[in-house]
Amino acid sequence: MLFLNKFLPVFVLPLGLALLLLLLAVWRKKRWPVVAAVLLLYVCSTPYVGSRLLGWLESRYAAIPVAEAGPADAVVVLGGILGPKAAPGFVPNWTESVERFDAGVALVQAGRAEHLVFTGARIAWEAREVSEGEELRQLAVARGIAPGKIIVTRDIDNTATEARAVADLMKAQGWKRVILVTTGWHMPRSAYLFRRAGVDCVIFPVDFRFDRERPVAVVDFLPKADALMMTETALRELYGNAFYRLFR
Repeated sequence: MLFLNKFLPVFVLPLGLALLLLLLAVWRKKRWPVVAAVLLLYVCSTPYVGSRLLGWLESRYAAIPVAEAGPADAVVVLGGILGPKAAPGFVPNWTESVERFDAGVALVQAGRAEHLVFTGARIAWEAREVSEGEELRQLAVARGIAPGKIIVTRDIDNTATEARAVADLMKAQGWKRVILVTTGWHMPRSAYLFRRAGVDCVIFPVDFRFDRERPVAVVDFLPKADALMMTETALRELYGNAFYRLFR
């Protein structure tokens, strides 16, 4: 199921659609699919489109100060924070979602919750000896969080299983409320899945990508690879949200 969830959306994302259009052009010996593929890739590769799609997702939940979050029983930090495992003594390989980790540590250190929860992220095709959560536990201890305050959930492989794992942990611990930390564009789907699982959560989005104060410039209409990535990220979130609301 995880493989299908990751694989099937490829065909309704810009790169996949463009490939299908090119195959159609070869099969039918028509030019219009080639033109459509080029236009599709151009539009989806512009920062104007990519940033605004992410910005629309981010607009669902506004950032809040640390002092206004909670109080709660625990801070729950969603996975997707670490890249390839670094050798002992080396700096960790963080992803662009490192702000999730920083926010979780900051919230506990500010006394907004007693416990810090990392999810046991472990993807089948990633060769991790331990879950990402266990690695993050060690890094949080190095940041000054007491080991007894840190809990790692059972192994999970996506946001839906994260929600169920946290719901079960809350029942086992007798917790009533948690602070949910994840990236701003990922929060709409995460909040929906956690609340559907019965988790009472304070929403704490981080890592906002869209700058609403910056005026539109010519460079916003020049294609860039990272803009295409933003577009595909936003579309994956929208498709995922629709999938869970319609079929799960």
